[in-house]
Amino acid sequence: MARRGLLTPGPPHRVARQFAELHRWKFGLAGELRQAAARSPSRVAVIDESGPTTYGELLDRSSRLAAALPVKPGDRVGILGRNSTAMVTAMIGVATLGADPVLMNTGLSAAQLDAVTQAQDLRLLLHDSSFSPPTGVLFDEIPLGAPLTTPPARPGRTIILTSGTTGVPKGARRPTPGGFSPLCSIIDRIPLTAGVRMMIAAPLFHAWGFGGLQIGLALRATIVLRSRFEPSAVLSVLEEENCPALIAVPVMLQRILEAPYRPVPLRIAAVSGSALPGGLATRFMDRYGDVIYNLYGSTEASWASIATPADLRAAPNTAGRPPHGTVVAVLDPSGQPVPAGTPGSLHVGNEMLFEGYTNGTSRSLQDGLLATGDVGHVDTDGRIFVDGRDDDMIVSGGENVFPSSVENLLADHPAIRECAVVGVPDAAYGQRLAAYVVLHDGAVLEPSAVRDHVRDHLARFSIPRDVIFLDELPRNATGKILKRDLPPITDPD
Repeated sequence: MARRGLLTPGPPHRVARQFAELHRWKFGLAGELRQAAARSPSRVAVIDESGPTTYGELLDRSSRLAAALPVKPGDRVGILGRNSTAMVTAMIGVATLGADPVLMNTGLSAAQLDAVTQAQDLRLLLHDSSFSPPTGVLFDEIPLGAPLTTPPARPGRTIILTSGTTGVPKGARRPTPGGFSPLCSIIDRIPLTAGVRMMIAAPLFHAWGFGGLQIGLALRATIVLRSRFEPSAVLSVLEEENCPALIAVPVMLQRILEAPYRPVPLRIAAVSGSALPGGLATRFMDRYGDVIYNLYGSTEASWASIATPADLRAAPNTAGRPPHGTVVAVLDPSGQPVPAGTPGSLHVGNEMLFEGYTNGTSRSLQDGLLATGDVGHVDTDGRIFVDGRDDDMIVSGGENVFPSSVENLLADHPAIRECAVVGVPDAAYGQRLAAYVVLHDGAVLEPSAVRDHVRDHLARFSIPRDVIFLDELPRNATGKILKRDLPPITDPD
């Protein structure tokens, strides 16, 4: 905390009030805002398209909203919106009351939105003008009351939806931090400092966007938001707002690389949410400097490991090392640790493991460690590598194959913009690989050239028999590829 500027001296009365507010309101959204407003009330908290809002103003608005909400502590309130000050105000206002904010994915279909509303038993759905759900209320349609100044008996607990691509996404209950340790775990590896100006480009409903908001409030940062991601606009904002830090998901870095270069004051590009494809980290750092920090985790496990620029220079596909207070184990099917270099099931332990799903189910623990659902290994230097989802591995002719290894190889091909590799049924081999490929504008590539590229670098059973060229890959609102929505394979190429 001292290295990141959180223990610098300040006016004694403000420092005393800062810690008093944390003691009263705890370490959730409401408490973090109050400690920031107590210490730095006139500092700009959020800047969006409508302009700046100070910490004092954000506290006043969220407290007045909390007093006026037509719900009671313990109720669940849906929050549906694009990144904005109004959305942040709504999230904090709901938590201030002691109700539970349910962060709704902006990519939900109307049917899914209705199903989630029912499954989460929402008492109210707040939204911005980008959406018009039949039972929702606009963020600014609730008249503000007198500020709510008394902490609830129980802090509001944020619920984040899992990134399910079919059916109804489950709600994962996020725990309220019990102290400074979770923040210290992150800023020990990602050098974010008190008062930093940071742009959160990742959606706030996403676990990493929400995590960025929590970190920003704790650091009394100035948080810059834009309602939509557009790569050239992000570069402009970073320059115009003098932001040295960017919170994003990996596909955003890929899109920024495709935009014309412009110098920006970027020192930290912290990403999470999906694997860094191929040599993306190296290409991005070659252009913008050694700035990438890659956090590997999940909605359920929070974080597992963080890769620094030095880690990514040494091994571009690494997920890094566990930060302070986190344990990662690679286990075999019997629950025993495996040697370095041997694939196994990745398990994580830290104080921010989720508290279970809102439908009453949870995930089993192995000696206090939660399975991430990924298969991976650790090298002799202690770096973690994610080989793929445990349900993505296919068996082709008796050989185990992870599609991600082929994806990483193809992503580095100069003609290929992005790709997805999946397993499909095969009469002779049980399963085979199919590659869906998007080319850069003007590039030309034959299916045989794709196969030859894989043949030159990987084993025979990794060669995709089917190569399908697409104009774009289906993605959800956070940029994750929706493999279930890829066109079905008909006849082999």
